[in-house]
Amino acid sequence: MATKLPNMPAKGQEPQHFFEQLQQEMERLIDRFRGYPTIADDRSGFGIGAGLRPAIDVSETEDAVEVTAEIPGVGIDDLDVSLNGDALVIKGEKSQERTEEERNYQLNERSYGSFRRQIPLGFTPAEDAVKADFADGVLKLTISKPPEAKAANRKIAINKT
Repeated sequence: MATKLPNMPAKGQEPQHFFEQLQQEMERLIDRFRGYPTIADDRSGFGIGAGLRPAIDVSETEDAVEVTAEIPGVGIDDLDVSLNGDALVIKGEKSQERTEEERNYQLNERSYGSFRRQIPLGFTPAEDAVKADFADGVLKLTISKPPEAKAANRKIAINKT
């Protein structure tokens, strides 16, 4: 299973693109390790040379997993949030069109893109265990843990030797 990592940036170039690609490759590797199906490439065309990859924060409490996704410019009708077994799947599509007409020129710009993020939860939530809110381009999800998932977490005592 050979994986081609992105080339290192040339001297003087910003390494950000390299690290974004490396992060995507690592996420794919972890998903494959955990047995999740391979997802489509997230670097779909969105503008020139850019990809739509929303920033996602995941935190866990004793009773729930909380997910916050920043998805500016995406409407609620263009979002699809679902559960696939013990994985949360967030999909969406964004499209923009801008037209300017001035005296000596006309400008038409179109950009579009889609994304799909899959987040392993480690448990299968109950039917009514997910609460989702979307406002100002921020999606907030609270996924309540079932009792067996709460009981599965146990603290391990560490002995001093």
